[in-house]
Amino acid sequence: MKNHTVAIQAVEKKRSGSLAYNQRLAPYVFVAPFLITFILFFAYPVASTVLMSFQEVLPGQTKFIGFDNYKKLLNPTFYKAIANSAKYTVLTLLVLIPLPLVLAVFLNSTFMRGKNFFRSTLFVPALTSVVVAGTVFKLVFSELDSALANTFIGFFGIESQKWLGQSSTALLVLVLLATWRWLGVNIIYFLSGLQSIPTELYESADIDGANTWDKFVKITLPLLKPVTIYVLTISIYAGFAMFTESYMLYNGNRSPKDMGLTIVGYIYQQGLEKNNLGLGSAIGLTLLGITMFINLVQLKITGQFRKGD
Repeated sequence: MKNHTVAIQAVEKKRSGSLAYNQRLAPYVFVAPFLITFILFFAYPVASTVLMSFQEVLPGQTKFIGFDNYKKLLNPTFYKAIANSAKYTVLTLLVLIPLPLVLAVFLNSTFMRGKNFFRSTLFVPALTSVVVAGTVFKLVFSELDSALANTFIGFFGIESQKWLGQSSTALLVLVLLATWRWLGVNIIYFLSGLQSIPTELYESADIDGANTWDKFVKITLPLLKPVTIYVLTISIYAGFAMFTESYMLYNGNRSPKDMGLTIVGYIYQQGLEKNNLGLGSAIGLTLLGITMFINLVQLKITGQFRKGD
């Protein structure tokens, strides 16, 4: 028995001296994949982008030019891109937060029939390729009289529209496309929040004589605040990051009078189409600053920095 114990101690001593069994090294081994991924795919690209925004980057050579790339941003095309992205973001927020919230309440109701069918159906567009969706929307909102949208408004005596040739209707088409794609995703977020609200709260409200509207305003909305803020935050980022939808509707990054040009589209135009990576980096960092500022303001207004919230 004594010999057996001595043998075990010898094995443990041998293992403790080995790198494979080193307890001090183990935590670093476990976090190493995350650190390597973070450095390679986040820290390094961000640092390179910051550096390039102060350089003139040409094939085979770079030159430090200070803030010249940022000074070049003061032009009408950049202002147009910011205005387009801001309008698109505001309109999608006005649609893609209240509408999925109300639909989620209906889908969470015990009186609703076919809930699973509607949940699945509304989520399907999110699985559809934006390339396919953009192509279909382009055909639906074509300027031809036989296009589906023009045929529909023709029933009401309205003349055919050049949907993608006018700034107001082009923005409408982009918002409709975003609504069609992301409505189901936001419904899922709100449904998960609704199902975490204890039913006892609604039963107590029933006893107190509260009607449906009172329960919605005084119980549902306050308890859904964290989910609403999350949806608001990701929707702001998604709105300012929109690019592919516009690219597909206009067969590229060239729309009439830049009515479909977004900030990300401007990055693509300058950085890749014109091979001006320095200016593209400056636009990207400006976009990052704008979205971070807006989200910090909305998080401050909604009380997310308040102690105890």
